[in-house]
Amino acid sequence: MKLLTVNIGKPLPSPQTDGPGGVTGIDKRPVAGPVEVLDPGPRGGGGGSGLAGDAVCDLRHHGGSDQAVYAFAREELDAWERELGGRKLAGGVFGENFTTLGLDVSGARIGERWRVGADLVLEVTSGRIPCRTFAHHLGERGWVRRFTRRAATGAYLRVIEPGTVRAGDPIEIVHRPDHEVTAALQFRAVTTERTLLPALLAAGEALHPEALRTAREYAARQG
Repeated sequence: MKLLTVNIGKPLPSPQTDGPGGVTGIDKRPVAGPVEVLDPGPRGGGGGSGLAGDAVCDLRHHGGSDQAVYAFAREELDAWERELGGRKLAGGVFGENFTTLGLDVSGARIGERWRVGADLVLEVTSGRIPCRTFAHHLGERGWVRRFTRRAATGAYLRVIEPGTVRAGDPIEIVHRPDHEVTAALQFRAVTTERTLLPALLAAGEALHPEALRTAREYAARQG
């Protein structure tokens, strides 16, 4: 398991975002050198990306401690290349900071911890919900629906121990919780299969706070 590419985005105009300034950082590109990764702080309080130099432009919905890093598997990009008729998808094209190899990112459990390189430790918090900015960036018809149906969502992660990483660094799973709540299951629960929401409670406080609140409210309504 390894970090295939580390991807950084710069602010670019987007007609689909209603974020401040009408710009987005979704167009992320691989970088060659080392990149420092830190806890960016709470979302909405100035916290953006966990990666130094990476743009998160709409701080209302993106970035912050619970979405400090977004990871996506190279194997899933390869599968999308086949589905999209051979279109080439470079690392970072889905807006991911880390493109991984040999790791089931969507199948990672909430609260699972990875050591990346020598020092960085990350914890899985949730899957990624597609938006119209993502759809416009990809330029594929019905993209939000297609991505949602596949439910290979990748994973958002929080920073447990900061560190510096670069392409080629090894990834090691250093903790795997004993529940079965994966990033993919969390994604399905908050999008297409709401009856799964109570199952998310098994992940506890490791779950992204918004998803945890949604699951608790749903379970309370069901009695």
